[in-house]
Amino acid sequence: MRYTRLTATEFDALVGVDDWRFLLGGIHSEFRAGSFPAAAALVTAIADAAELADHHPEISVRYPDRVRVGITTHVVGGLSDVDVELARAISAIASDAGATSEPRTPQLLEIAIDTTDADRIRAFWAAVWNGTVAADGSIVDPLRHLPSIWFQDTDEHRPQRNRIHLDITVPHDEAERRIAAALAAGGTLLTDQYARAFWVLADADGNEVCVCTWQDRTR
Repeated sequence: MRYTRLTATEFDALVGVDDWRFLLGGIHSEFRAGSFPAAAALVTAIADAAELADHHPEISVRYPDRVRVGITTHVVGGLSDVDVELARAISAIASDAGATSEPRTPQLLEIAIDTTDADRIRAFWAAVWNGTVAADGSIVDPLRHLPSIWFQDTDEHRPQRNRIHLDITVPHDEAERRIAAALAAGGTLLTDQYARAFWVLADADGNEVCVCTWQDRTR
């Protein structure tokens, strides 16, 4: 299959894509199907169309009736004409099913970490995230459960205490492996006082993350 890559500006000028919005290298929409069974049926119809096109979107269902769809072309690392063709087909399927689009509701989260030396802390975050390092140096979750992490170059660290830290909740039988990998990648265990509910770790810059499980939690 041949692909023609499109920029966000080029996509924005197209007709017939009112249901879709460009976010972080792909196009996204959300449809209200009317009921949870109708949402499931819409997913099946979209999956059939995607299989026929040999081009597969990310699809999820949210209670009570929301179907979220994201489309990108991984082989070109962004948006292509094939994505637009599939988006138009999905819009037609949703319309025929009586679903309504809410194109302004999709949103994506990235995490940015300020650092003077990204190479010093990148492996730590890849380990604790169970992620991989992308070509641009960011950390991505290959299963796409978690947001990406990217590193912002800075000259100086702000002297005040950071008022944000991250919590990552993992299966209880994954926690020790994840912690060991993060420590081997240059991290520090700040405290295990609250284990098994959570362990507090930090990267070499002092950025904190709690690895959490369901065990011994009060909520």
